[in-house]
Amino acid sequence: MSAHQTYVKLSEEKLIPKSDILSLLKTYNCYHEGKNFQLRTREEDGELVLEGLLNIYWGLCRPIRLQMYDDNERFRFSSRFTVAKQVSAESNNNSLDRETGPAGGDVGGQDEDDSPQLLRTRSDASFMRVQRRSKTHTARDLQRLRTHRFSINGHFYNHKTSVFTPAYGSVTNVRVNSSMTTGQVLNLLLHKFRVENKAEEFVLYMVHESGERARLRDGEYPLVTRVLYGPCEKISKIFITEADLGEEVTYDVAQYIKFEIPVLDSFVEKLKEEEEREIIKLTKKYSALKSMILHQLEDRAHTDDRA
Repeated sequence: MSAHQTYVKLSEEKLIPKSDILSLLKTYNCYHEGKNFQLRTREEDGELVLEGLLNIYWGLCRPIRLQMYDDNERFRFSSRFTVAKQVSAESNNNSLDRETGPAGGDVGGQDEDDSPQLLRTRSDASFMRVQRRSKTHTARDLQRLRTHRFSINGHFYNHKTSVFTPAYGSVTNVRVNSSMTTGQVLNLLLHKFRVENKAEEFVLYMVHESGERARLRDGEYPLVTRVLYGPCEKISKIFITEADLGEEVTYDVAQYIKFEIPVLDSFVEKLKEEEEREIIKLTKKYSALKSMILHQLEDRAHTDDRA
C-alpha cells in the first residue's frame, strides 16, 4: 500500500496513520451522535477525506467591517426598482379594481419579502414586523432566504451597524473538509458573513481549557486538528483572532496562568534566587578555569625562557 493511502496529512510536513484517524473519528462521531456535527468520510483519488461542520469561536478585540451588499446586489436592486416602476405605471393605467387585478400589488410585496437586504438594513422595530410577516413565506421563499448571507449570532447589520465586534466567545460554524488549509477555512468563514477585512488580518488558534494556545499554521488542516484534539469543546476550542494580537502560550507557561498574582510573585522570587545561585556557580566555575589557563600559560612562558 502506498504512503498516501496509509497516511492522512496533518500539515504539509506531518502525516498521521489513516488507522489512527479512523479510530479518532469513530470516537468523534459517537460523541456527536444524533447531531449535525458528525463527520462523513469519502475516498478521493485514493485519499481519505473528512467533511462536516467545524465550530469556530469569535475572539476578536477590534471591530470588523461587513459588506452592505452582496456581489452584484446593487445591480439586482436597480433592476427590481425599474420593474417596480413599470408595474406601478401599469397599475395606475389599469381601470380594473384591485380585487380583479391584484398582480401589481403581489409583485411589489413579493419583491420586498424576497429582498436579501431586508433583514439587515431595517431598524430593529422594522425587523420585528418582518419576522411576523415572514411566517407566510413558502418553502421555496425560505430556501431562497437561507441562501443569502447569515447574521452573526443574531446581529442583523445595516448601514449603522455594519462595523461591530462579535461577542467574544460566541460560536459560529462552517462546512469544511479535511483537505482545506487554515487559510481556506478563514476565507470561507469571512465570505459566509461578507466580512470586508482581508483574511491576512486574522489567524486561528486552538485554545485549551488549561490556557494553552497553539496557532494553526497556514499549512495545517483545521478539521483534522479538531479530530486529533477530540470532540469536546469544553477542553479545546478553535478561535479566530487578529493576526497582530494573537499570542501562543506553551503548555509549561499555561500551568501558571490560573494561579493568583501573589502566588505567581512568589514563583518569580524563587526563580530569581535560583538564577542568582546559578550565576554565582557559573562565575566560580569559569573563574577557576581562567586561573588554570593563565597558570598554564605562565608555565609555558617560563619553559620557553629557559630554553
